[in-house]
Parts: sequence; C-alpha cells; structure tokens
Amino acid sequence: MANKALRPEIRFLLFTLLVNAICFGIIVPVTPDLVMELGNVGTSEATAIGGWLALSYALFQFLFGPVIGNLSDRFGRRPVLLFSLAGFVVEFAAMALAPSLAWLFFARILSGISGASNAPAQSAIADIAAPEDRARLFGLLSAAFGIGFVLGPAIGGILGEFGHRVPFYAAAVLTLGNFTYGLFACKETLKPENRRPFDWRRANPVGALKQARKLPGIMPIATVYFLWQLASLVYPLIWPYFMKARFDWSPGMIGLSLAQIGIGMALVNLYINPRLLPKLGETRTALVGLVCGTVGMFLYAAAPHGWMIFAIGLLMPLQSLVHPALTSMMSRHADATNQGEVQGFASSTMALGSVIAPVLFNPVQAWFTSDAAPVRFDGAALAVAGVIAIAAGVLLLAIRRREEGVVV
Repeated sequence: MANKALRPEIRFLLFTLLVNAICFGIIVPVTPDLVMELGNVGTSEATAIGGWLALSYALFQFLFGPVIGNLSDRFGRRPVLLFSLAGFVVEFAAMALAPSLAWLFFARILSGISGASNAPAQSAIADIAAPEDRARLFGLLSAAFGIGFVLGPAIGGILGEFGHRVPFYAAAVLTLGNFTYGLFACKETLKPENRRPFDWRRANPVGALKQARKLPGIMPIATVYFLWQLASLVYPLIWPYFMKARFDWSPGMIGLSLAQIGIGMALVNLYINPRLLPKLGETRTALVGLVCGTVGMFLYAAAPHGWMIFAIGLLMPLQSLVHPALTSMMSRHADATNQGEVQGFASSTMALGSVIAPVLFNPVQAWFTSDAAPVRFDGAALAVAGVIAIAAGVLLLAIRRREEGVVV
C-alpha cells in the first residue's frame, strides 16, 4: 500500500485537503473582527452573528451533501472536486470584498453548496484502496488537515495584524492555485463500470437516509458520527470568541493556540494512528480519541489561565483518531457502486451537526458572556459540547460490546 499512497490521485487529494484546511484556518482568527466591523457590534453580538453565518454554510452543505455524493457516483470524482474548488475561489474572494453582512452570508451559502466535497474526496480513497487500508489513508487525509490547521491559523494570525481582510485575499489566491493544479493533477478514480444513474429520489437528505437504513449496522455508526461532529464543531464556532472573552487574546495568540492543536493532530495521524489501528481496531481507536477529546473539552471550559490552554493542547490532538476510524467503519458498509452515496450520507450527517451546532453553541456562548447572564461562564459552550461527546462515547461503547458479542 505504500506505493499506492504515492499515486497522483492520493497526492492530489492530500494536497487539496491541506490547502482547504490552510484557507479555512487563515480566516478563523480574523472572522470575529470582520463581523464586528460589518455589523458594528461587540464581541457578544458578533458571536451570535457568527453562529448564523455557520448555520448558513451548514444548512446548504446538509442539503447538497447527498447531491454531490450521488453526482460523483454518476459522473466521477474529478469534475465534482474541481467544481468544489472553483466555488471556494469565488467564496473567499467574496468574503474579502464583502461590504455588508448580507454579502458575507451570500459567500457562506455559496461555500456550503460547493463545500460538500468531502464525499467525493473520501469516495476516491475508497475507490483505489482495499478496505483494510482505508482507515490509514483517511488518517493521512486527517494529517493533511492537521498540517493545514497548523499553517492556516498561524498565517492568518500574522496576516491579520496587517488588516483583518488580508487573510481572505490570501485564501482566495491559494485556492485559485490549487484549482489550477487540479486541472492537471486531478485524475478520475471511479471506473466506468462502477458508475450508476443519478436519481433525485436518493440525492437528498431524506432519500439518502432511506438508502442508508438498508445497509445493516450503519445507522448506529452514523449516529456516533453525528454526535461527535456536533460536539467538535464547538471549536471552529466558539474558539476565537472564547479566547477573546476569557483572555482578550489577539488574532496572533488565537492563531498560535490553534496551530499547536493542528501540529498535534498531524503527528497523531502520521505516527500514532497507523500504529494504534492494527492493535486496537477501528472501534477501540475511535473510543480512545473520544475519551481524550471529551476530557479536553471540560478542561478547556474550566481553564482560568492562558498558559493552561497550551498545556491542555498536548492532550487534545488525540481526538483526531475519531474521524478516520468512523469514516472507515462507514465505508465498509458500501460497495464499489455506492461509495459516493454512503460518503455523501456521511457528509450530510456531519452537515446536520453543523446545522444544529451554531443554533446551540453560539447562543449559549453569547448568553453566558453577556451582561444579562446571571453568572458569567466563558466556557459554557465547551461544557455543553463535552456532554454531547459523552453521549457519542456511550453509544460507540455499545457498538463495541455488540461487536464483541458477535465475535463470541
């Protein structure tokens, strides 16, 4: 499999996820400042508006996830991925030039439509990898994301010191470069004989759910997938607002804290995940990540001093074990003709969490950091996320016990 991992298709997917993570990370430290500028509001109000922005993105990703997945099963992975990259170019440019909050919302909606690209990317991996190798390759995708998560916020924090719109311009330029690279390097992975007709009855969230329910054992995994996605979304939604509210950190410090976690995520997926998976299996590996992630959420919520954020950041990267293990578990329930559909369902499941998360976390954070709150608690949203993560862990533990029972 080492040689397959070096195939051009794999390299392009890794590079694409790396650039996407960098670009999304670049804008994280400065998004609150842009929202406050365009809305003429303070931190608490900007937190609530940021939640609606995230909801706009997530809602359209939820609606279009099954469409994108089914289109990739019909026309192949390449055209769908290139469409997604082109959409990102337009989105970042629109955000950089945004004269109003309405413009900003339009850009996020466009990003949600084109951003449901995880399905074809992960389906491409499933196209060319044996089932036993998928978790490792999904781990490499997560490592690429982790590296991008390091570089993005760090670059964004630095560029943000020159103006909070500068990182958005940088993201547009980087994405345009990646799209240009994709025109030449993106190769098709779906064989013609494995393509199937596009069906609107299956290319929507309800239809995708009906199709997924026909696959034995997939719904409990999808539920864990959803709960974990919901809990972990507290970071991109709340992190910069949390740091501003509790420690009054600058964009540079916020970027540095995110970079630390990203470095750890990359190291975990490059060195720990490949060694842990063969020993523990997918379910137990995911459990290890869930436990570490849950503990970290509660520790962050309670941390009274800034230096503790970096100490807790040594533990948090282990939560990146969860996603590749769960993604691989779901891919085992698909065959060569419906990988895109199953991964589209997974993407839609994650997007459903993205729809609910801003409605849940941002109002909680805004309320407990406002003057109206009876008790100020900057870590309220993180504590709520920790409770949801506990629920995901309990369900995954039940799945593991059922697997052991079957083996016996």
